[in-house]
Amino acid sequence: MSSLCLEDRAVGALLGAFIGDALALGPHWYYDLDQLHADYGRWISDYSTPKPGRYHAGMKAGQLSQSGVLLRLTLQSLVDCASYDEADFCRRLDTEFFPLLDGTPLNGPGGYTSQSIREAWRKRVGAGLPWGQVAGNADTTEAAERILAIAVRYALQPAELASAVCRNTLLTQSDGTVVAMTVAFGAVLGMLVEGQILDSSISGKLMARVKSGELPFHSVTSGNLQAPRPSQVEAATAGRFPSPDALLSQSSIAQAAIDPDIRIEPAWKVSLVYGMPCAVYHQFPAAYYLAARFHDDFESAVLHAVNGGGQNQARAILAGALAGAQTGLSGIPQRFLDGLENSGELLDLARRLAKQMIS
Repeated sequence: MSSLCLEDRAVGALLGAFIGDALALGPHWYYDLDQLHADYGRWISDYSTPKPGRYHAGMKAGQLSQSGVLLRLTLQSLVDCASYDEADFCRRLDTEFFPLLDGTPLNGPGGYTSQSIREAWRKRVGAGLPWGQVAGNADTTEAAERILAIAVRYALQPAELASAVCRNTLLTQSDGTVVAMTVAFGAVLGMLVEGQILDSSISGKLMARVKSGELPFHSVTSGNLQAPRPSQVEAATAGRFPSPDALLSQSSIAQAAIDPDIRIEPAWKVSLVYGMPCAVYHQFPAAYYLAARFHDDFESAVLHAVNGGGQNQARAILAGALAGAQTGLSGIPQRFLDGLENSGELLDLARRLAKQMIS
């Protein structure tokens, strides 16, 4: 595996996430698809400006939402510290980000502040609680959207990836299932940056890392999820999370994406199959499906994510990262880079992180 190809995939994952975020800024959170089509047409193919009275109103096409802002903050911290430094990350939230919030939803960078960030702000700024005591129980992908940079940084170090992603998630989200699914998503993204493909073999590869102690999930089975033999004492692994299920759905979803007897047409209707709301159990499966189905077609993956309505911004960020990791930056259409605000700065940060990852 050449460093050039690895760098291309790492940068592709990060820019893919930023692009997905910005593409969904205008048509974000339309649960009425008829209204979405009335406002933006039958197919959204580029950046668009939010309509008056909608989420992110007043922002311009190609700008980042707050999810993109937080991803950029995480990326900058990683680059400046050459590693995940939790004290530095928290300091940046305290001094650069929280002063811009007031605890209400329709305020702050990006035009909207999500549940877990509002909760952390209230506990940290309003109540003066220390980091480690400000997490809430939001069941969303808010942490997953910023840990993408951590997963890319530690793509070649899966144990460090899992530890850093877990710790960062727990700063703002405390639900055990959410944390497990977020760590699993980071582990999948890391494997794709390594050069793997999101296909039916991915869960077996993830479980091999559980057996080796690199991923902190519980397991009692032997190879291919078979019953352990009495002599296989080592088959049982006690991990940070109670089950390995967060690592097992990816293979079946990827298999469904290529099964000729299972068709979701057009692919954007995956949002109707897995659900349009914000929770992790709706968002992760849809992102996995689109990234598996369009593993060599970044544009299709991210645009079908956007056109599915609902919480399409999270879906597009996550699918954009997974698809970008597989196609690399070289597989992302230039027009998406041209239309992304501050794309040169974001590209420079992504390249600096990629060089740290492979050095």
